Amino acid sequence: MAAGGFCKLPNGTVVVALNLPSPAAAGPGAVRVLVHSVNRARALTRLRNLGLRSVYLRGNAAPPTPDEITAVLHHPDGLIWRTAPDNGVASSPDLAQELWRPIRALLRRPTAQT
Repeated sequence: MAAGGFCKLPNGTVVVALNLPSPAAAGPGAVRVLVHSVNRARALTRLRNLGLRSVYLRGNAAPPTPDEITAVLHHPDGLIWRTAPDNGVASSPDLAQELWRPIRALLRRPTAQT
């Protein structure tokens, strides 16, 4: 089961954070995905519509940090990812240098080389 959590914002919307195995075969081992949406159900539906079918949020063990919330609120799609830390702590110093990426970069299919 994926670790994750959510945070309800003052305007009523939520930010959902999930640590998931990478859907890309040649991609990183695990990724942290952030979704900004109207509610938790809609956030999970956005991920399922992108092909991440078995995404569930049970509990609030790993809610988004304030820095993560800021990052997803400033992204036009409201759906970003980066490599998940090995120890599950989102504030690792190694991740301070890694940038958030749009979800298209994770789900992009590699083109065949001819």
